Amino acid sequence: MINGNTQGIRQSLLAQMEAMQEIECGRDVFVPEALMQEMARCTALLNREISVYLSRGGSVLDVSVGDAQTVGLPEMHRRRSLTRLSGVRCIHTHPGGDSTLSEVDLQSLQRLKLDAMAAIGVTADGRARALSAAFLDEPTEEGRYKLLLAGPFPAGRVPQAGLMQQIEEADARISAALPPPEKRQERAVVVGLCDSGDAPTLLELQRLAETAGAVVVARLFQNRSRAESATYIGSGKAQEIALLVGSADIDLVIVDEELSGSQVRNLEEIVGCRVVDRTALILDIFAQRAKTREGKLQVELAQMQYQLPRLSGLGVALSRLGGGIGTRGPGETKLEVDRRRIRRRITDITRELKEVKRQRGQRRERRERNEAPVVALVGYTNAGKSSLLNLLSGANVLAEDKLFATLDPVTRRVRLPGGLDCLLVDTVGFISKLPHDLVDAFQSTLEEALYADLLLIVQDVSDPNFADQARVVDEVLCSLGAGDKPALRVYNKYDLAPEVDSERDDVILFSAKTGEGVPALLAAVQKRLHALHRETEFLIPYDRGDVTAYLHKYGAVLSEDYGADGCRVRVRLDAVTEERARRLLQR
Repeated sequence: MINGNTQGIRQSLLAQMEAMQEIECGRDVFVPEALMQEMARCTALLNREISVYLSRGGSVLDVSVGDAQTVGLPEMHRRRSLTRLSGVRCIHTHPGGDSTLSEVDLQSLQRLKLDAMAAIGVTADGRARALSAAFLDEPTEEGRYKLLLAGPFPAGRVPQAGLMQQIEEADARISAALPPPEKRQERAVVVGLCDSGDAPTLLELQRLAETAGAVVVARLFQNRSRAESATYIGSGKAQEIALLVGSADIDLVIVDEELSGSQVRNLEEIVGCRVVDRTALILDIFAQRAKTREGKLQVELAQMQYQLPRLSGLGVALSRLGGGIGTRGPGETKLEVDRRRIRRRITDITRELKEVKRQRGQRRERRERNEAPVVALVGYTNAGKSSLLNLLSGANVLAEDKLFATLDPVTRRVRLPGGLDCLLVDTVGFISKLPHDLVDAFQSTLEEALYADLLLIVQDVSDPNFADQARVVDEVLCSLGAGDKPALRVYNKYDLAPEVDSERDDVILFSAKTGEGVPALLAAVQKRLHALHRETEFLIPYDRGDVTAYLHKYGAVLSEDYGADGCRVRVRLDAVTEERARRLLQR
């Protein structure tokens, strides 16, 4: 089969071009002379470029009509190794007789990391005149490769063995210069629909990419009102990215939105490297951060739910044929098998998470029996929740200047100034465009905010997008059903924004780095917990001194009247503590 632009070419000529795939090429031959002459003859008849891709072993992998920029070869995108050349060389023709390699040719050499790029100058009467070749050399600091040019050589005197030796030497130099794949950071481009490369959403996407371990080479934007259905960013912008991928040795394109499976495939076909969307990037970060069994299960569930609608198959070529009457035919395709396996795994994980949720509920009940109010730390990712937890409780939770530095919830006991103990719970951070699959998978973890007595909403007051982040946090809390919970807002990193001031009584200016605001925060927490209290009355039998002691410890006892039936205690306490006291009295 001939690829590329074959429109208007008669079938007999296409058959002759297909016969090029049968021409034998030895391992020490750069391009057989018979193949050169046949390519030249067909080029003169069509007045179009013809490209042939040869493997390191000498096999003809593809014959296409068109130049190296407009003709794509799927195998080119599947590199043998990040530290090796692709193992494929491109030989193409130039009508007009000039074999000089164009800038497009050299960009394709870089983009596809080819063994070599060669051009054959073809005369008007269909003869191969000369051949010029280019090879990649050591990488530069900018992520590109130096180039080695060879030729032009007369068509009849091409140094076949010498050019093949050049490929081997180039492969060895590049392999020695690049770090091992496990130590090499992926080079990425982030792109989104916005009006500037410095838009907050792109800056945040860059931080997400860096958190995942990538090096962001460029931020690109497409200023359009809505996404394009086939490629999201439009074919023109995709072609622009393809040129950058080749010139800067880009491994990854990250798009600032959730893409459909067809959009990912279309983009990968154009840009020539892997494409991931914002959701896949966040899932990758969560997979790196999850340490506990529950966290790993939640991440795996979210990944499975994300992958299921994006599976793509190869038609009946991967069908499983049946045997016997009633089972013959295409049978069940591999795509259907994969889908069934994922659905089965989703069912298994969901069952395990139900058990984990039950265990979490039991731990929550034990905390209630311990009679300690629960204060949940919530907020945008990297706002300083873990640093605040470490400062108040002496915990040793990982706290880094990265998005989603900690994932698994942590609970620590904190003593308030009045002697009251509370449990401080650190929850997973929020982010704009938080994937729905993650919200569903982490439901049991996020419920910690729903069952807390008080929320500490931690916000990075030094962030330029402070207001937008606050809005995102409020939206997520409302979606969880915790929007009306009692809350204090902690403006963290106040030392970086001393000009910020607030007269609101529900705002505490705080710095987890310097410790400024700790006394005010603890006092505010204690005051807010006491403010949730209300006056109520208990009639406690004389043999239930444990209930009386409980009310003295966790409530403000206003009066005690001793009668024939027991002690009538009037006390001020919050609704949760009141319910716990009544349950204790009924035992």
